[in-house]
Amino acid sequence: MRKALRWLLALTVLIGTLSTAGAATAAEPEATGTTDIKERLLSIPGMSLIEEKPYTGYRFFVLNYTQPVDHRRPSKGTFEQRITVLHKDTARPTVFYTGGYSVSTTPRRAEPTQIVDGNQVSMEYRFFTPSRPQPADWSKLDIWQAASDQHRIFTALKKIYSENWISTGGSKGGMTATYYERFYPRDMDGVVAYVAPNDVVNKEDSAYDRFFAGVGTKECRDRLNGVQREALVRRAPLKEKYAALAAENGYTFDTVGSLDRAYEAVVLDYVWGFWQYSTVADCQDIPADAKNATDDEIWTSVDTISGFSFYTDQGLTPYTPYYYQAGTQLGAPTITFPHIEKKYVRYGYQPPRNFVPRSIDMKFEPSAMRDVDTWVRHHARQMLFVYGENDPWGAEPFRVGHGARDSYVFTAPGMNHGANVAGLVAGEKAFATARILEWAGVAPATVQENPAAAKPLAKFDAKLDKRDVERQRALRP
Repeated sequence: MRKALRWLLALTVLIGTLSTAGAATAAEPEATGTTDIKERLLSIPGMSLIEEKPYTGYRFFVLNYTQPVDHRRPSKGTFEQRITVLHKDTARPTVFYTGGYSVSTTPRRAEPTQIVDGNQVSMEYRFFTPSRPQPADWSKLDIWQAASDQHRIFTALKKIYSENWISTGGSKGGMTATYYERFYPRDMDGVVAYVAPNDVVNKEDSAYDRFFAGVGTKECRDRLNGVQREALVRRAPLKEKYAALAAENGYTFDTVGSLDRAYEAVVLDYVWGFWQYSTVADCQDIPADAKNATDDEIWTSVDTISGFSFYTDQGLTPYTPYYYQAGTQLGAPTITFPHIEKKYVRYGYQPPRNFVPRSIDMKFEPSAMRDVDTWVRHHARQMLFVYGENDPWGAEPFRVGHGARDSYVFTAPGMNHGANVAGLVAGEKAFATARILEWAGVAPATVQENPAAAKPLAKFDAKLDKRDVERQRALRP
């Protein structure tokens, strides 16, 4: 099923695996002694076990870690933050993965974890359930507080995993890894940030319009634009289908304001959502003659790409923390629709404020992204940014400039929001892999002598290294 709202974060290459006693042999014995790794983890103050799951060759733990609600005033309350640990061996490097949303409790391995054949620690972002303080003081949801969550986790686990650490994440997770490096630049030995948007000036989004004017092929763009326009031309009959869907499933629209607003938001996500998660080859599934397509064909195409259930209260609620951050620090894209007459567009791209309950106060902080962007350009050290050529979020990327050292920005040709190192052209792929191995402290002598020989140290595992980009709403990184 390809509904946009059900697709999780790009690169949700989350983690995991534990092993049963028989399968744990590849991860044991420990070089640091005979104490079981679970005992060592649970000896950390504030760490508690939720469950341990089996996976051959590893041990995988789902844990809670007690964090201050406010790292500036730690005595003012705590909450339980969910993390996972994919344990291989304390003598191996460790990858710190952040998705920027909820953490997966299914065993997965991020691409850098496979490259360095290491351990992986994954963190659930604060305020995503169940890692939400009660009561929730939303003013404590910001990029510095989240970076400080990571810093405390790293500080606690570094005593067990003492080898080099690499941070990584995709989309909002790539943003998270970047912000962490900005605020705590001495923690990590390297950063691999995938498809990380960089909305430096929230009110200036012309880069996105330029992207949509040239992405893919004209034939594909015309098909998509035709369906999108037709869905607004046929607003009345298709809204009847929407109302029936809402009644059947108990959907409500209190947060966005009305079914009409939700309908337009879904339709206006359509083109963005296609390019974020599809390729030019998928254009064959888009109606070629939108004006003569049936209502059901238009509805099905929009629902498949954007998902009509997303802008319901039930669809928005899990992502309140993201929209809060988009409306207070991260920024959010606004694009125009030159192929649609103004009479058909009533609301345009709605701001994040419209997707957060009015009971939660929001105020935008324009300096937050400018600060991070300036820091990356002039102070980045051992950072790698990977983007997809056909991914809308890459229209405003991070860049490195004077003052940055051993840091790179690469673009994977033809790839979308699932872009990764494996998708780079051959020379860049080998170079990026070699840098990751070097940062992790595990580059073989052959790679040090010839970076072109670099390849992942761990064999591919079809389940553990599943690269499917689980899809969500188009305007969510």
